[in-house]
Amino acid sequence: MIVKTFHKETKELLRDGRAKATFIIVLLLLSVAVWISHTKYKNANTEYEVAKQNEREVWDNQDAKNPHSAAHYGTYAFKPKYPLSLLDKGVDKYVGTSIFLEAHNRNEALYSAAADQTGISRFGELTPDFILLFIMPLLVILLCYNIFTKEKELGTFFLLKSTGASVTNLTLGKWLSVFTPVFLSVTILFLISGFMLSSLKDYGVFSWTPLLSMWGVYILYYIVFINIVMLISYVSKRSGISLVISLSVWIIACLGAPKVASTLAEDKNPYPTRQEFEAMIVKGKKEGLDGHNPWSKEAKLLEKQVLEEHGVDSLHQLPFNFDAYRMQKGEEHQAEVYFKHYKQLKEQYYKQTKTYKSLAVVSPFLPTRFLSMAIAQTDYATHWDFSDAAENYRIKSQKFLNDNFAENAAYGEWSYKADASTWTDLPVFEYNPPVLSAILKGNRSYLIILGFWTLLSFGTLFLITKLK
Repeated sequence: MIVKTFHKETKELLRDGRAKATFIIVLLLLSVAVWISHTKYKNANTEYEVAKQNEREVWDNQDAKNPHSAAHYGTYAFKPKYPLSLLDKGVDKYVGTSIFLEAHNRNEALYSAAADQTGISRFGELTPDFILLFIMPLLVILLCYNIFTKEKELGTFFLLKSTGASVTNLTLGKWLSVFTPVFLSVTILFLISGFMLSSLKDYGVFSWTPLLSMWGVYILYYIVFINIVMLISYVSKRSGISLVISLSVWIIACLGAPKVASTLAEDKNPYPTRQEFEAMIVKGKKEGLDGHNPWSKEAKLLEKQVLEEHGVDSLHQLPFNFDAYRMQKGEEHQAEVYFKHYKQLKEQYYKQTKTYKSLAVVSPFLPTRFLSMAIAQTDYATHWDFSDAAENYRIKSQKFLNDNFAENAAYGEWSYKADASTWTDLPVFEYNPPVLSAILKGNRSYLIILGFWTLLSFGTLFLITKLK
């Protein structure tokens, strides 16, 4: 019965010109989206490698100068492009690609792709994640909104039930006829993407494991939609009613729920405005040591403490340059100020994330969206991690430069210049994003919720078909 139903439904889908045309259009859109993303991914990585190399050459080729001047001269930390961003761009186009690293200041990432777009391009963009998240569920609706109602309208459904045919087997056969084309199309897309990425030897470290993990997430997402739409078709009397209800579910799940979740998360745990945040930073800096002000109360206390520790009564008797030492202590204070206030921002982010997780049970779209971005390493958590890595590198760089000044110059010797070869001793900035196991552990609740949706939709579908 299952095999016969599967063959019957498959033949009907192949004979249905609308379904066939829509399926072909969706596949073409997916192919074009992947090709466009592949091209952009290659270009972005080429630009990243060139910018990273050029900026390092600029830093290494500085003339002899005071190390603190080099600290103010600064350098850039560039965010790499990750292989699976080919399929899910996430928030990458909004958060910037490089951070300027300089003395005394922690800067935000600059040069976001969204800022460079024209007005018309902001209305929408053809990307694989857009099609996978929004268009494929519509295709599922088209394929199975009338999978039971057409039988009722023709009278064949009740005829089959009267013969004693198993409704469970009938349902399973119909389910397989819808799942098979969706499964094949998504699998082919991910395989093509995988072969494209594995052929790019110079760009990123591609692994099939994260790609298969993302593929599994989307398969579960479509299974949930298939179950829901088939259930709607089973309890509906007319195909038109089933279609309207199914589209309403899509609107609520894919458009309404994310917007409501975003609004609630922001209202419940709002971020401070940029002006408020900058005011808190300025206030925090003023409450501690300023490395450039040797006459401040904090500087005098530090001077007294250092003299006592070394058992001398003059800064000239210290075995290091106290000006550089004071500037380093000022850097450490300012770094603590930034750490404190950025920690508060991250706490707000984590609180908002908890709100999203608590609301993810209302729509399968939400756990799928967040899991997809996390696995692709294009979510806010990865960007936070990159920003923290850049800040740690900035702090270590300032210590490297101030220590060079302190160890090689006498007190008051501001004319000291470090040799040009000094700059090459500063290690190159390298960023390693979280590994897949850590990502999945951090998003475990989303996996549980998506699994819950899968089991609930399956259980409800087969329970209702047995009872009704």
